[in-house]
Amino acid sequence: MGYGRAVSKAQSLPDHGPSPYQGAGPRPIPGQDPKVQRALTVFVIVAAFWTVRPVGLSGRGLVVAVLLLINSIALAARHLPEDWIPPRLALVWLTLGIVAAAALIGVSSTGTSYLFAYFLVGHIGVRLEPRQSLTLAALCSLLCGGVLYFRLGPGHNLLPWTLGLTTGAPVLVGILNRSRQRAFVAAISAAESAERAARAEARTAVLTERSRIARDVHDVLAHSLAGINMQLELADALIDTGDLDRVREANQKAHSMVKESLKQAQWTVHALREDALPLVETLTAMLDTSGHHDALTVAGTVREVPSRVTQNLLRIAQESLTNAARHAPGGAVRVELTFDTASTTLSIRNGPATRTVSTGTGSGMGLIGMRERVALLEGTITAGPVTEGPDAGGWQVEAVIPG
Repeated sequence: MGYGRAVSKAQSLPDHGPSPYQGAGPRPIPGQDPKVQRALTVFVIVAAFWTVRPVGLSGRGLVVAVLLLINSIALAARHLPEDWIPPRLALVWLTLGIVAAAALIGVSSTGTSYLFAYFLVGHIGVRLEPRQSLTLAALCSLLCGGVLYFRLGPGHNLLPWTLGLTTGAPVLVGILNRSRQRAFVAAISAAESAERAARAEARTAVLTERSRIARDVHDVLAHSLAGINMQLELADALIDTGDLDRVREANQKAHSMVKESLKQAQWTVHALREDALPLVETLTAMLDTSGHHDALTVAGTVREVPSRVTQNLLRIAQESLTNAARHAPGGAVRVELTFDTASTTLSIRNGPATRTVSTGTGSGMGLIGMRERVALLEGTITAGPVTEGPDAGGWQVEAVIPG
């Protein structure tokens, strides 16, 4: 026998956007099909009007008819949404309902009037808090048991007074169904919260990936194209002087930078595909193609580091070498890669310029990009001018990545 009422998710949970639970209509509590509940209500009402006697338009028949109508309305009201009836009004309605059910048992001489009490008390356990439910269930048992025990109605000989006491028992089933409802709603709420968290995490991952791609595109395009443009502008300016040797030199440098850009583009593709690159070998090749042969010093025991660390260290090195070529052309470059037990450190130092520095300025995004890369790896980075030693007047970048 079911005393619960199907609970729609829309009535119990706030709306937080589309989810797999939305658009499917009300989701009944397992084992509490609302169609079955409505069918049971109709059965009780029809059975009562069919069997309860006397029913008439005067005297006791009129009282029975009125009580039948009141009980039917009270029982049917359990299918109304909870937010339609405030808690206090629900308490009044159900209290009057059990009083009417006990009164119907008292005034009727035959029939199934006691079914109203059973089903109302069962619904009390679902609708009200446990303390209120148990109190009303005890009241119903006392009223119905008292009506039969003290022989207050013509039908007391047909029913044992102990039956009246049992009318409060269904409240336990109702309380159990209430607990199942709350657990069911909580499970849906938790699932929707998890789904929202997953969507937020996925969006964060997408934004992070976009930032990474933006940094990689900046590293390849902004620096490479800027350098190529500088050489082409220099060649264009030298044409008017008639110094063809210098024009050819600038043109050759532009060609060399195009080839370098192609290699950098390949590195970027590797990074975006998260292919594992050998850190030492790739860093050596990068320095060689930049014209800084034998500039790499490796300290500590070489070990394989995670691909994310390799990719970001190579990008930091690429950014630093590009900045050195732009702001300190001709200056010596020294790179040191140190493998410690708890970290990997990359240090790039360049000396002061030995050739004329171009007046062009960078985008200012290079150092920001390096800091973002190191922050993603929970490392630290320092960048600043060299103030002493043979490279005084130059620039140094040092990134320390834990792990």
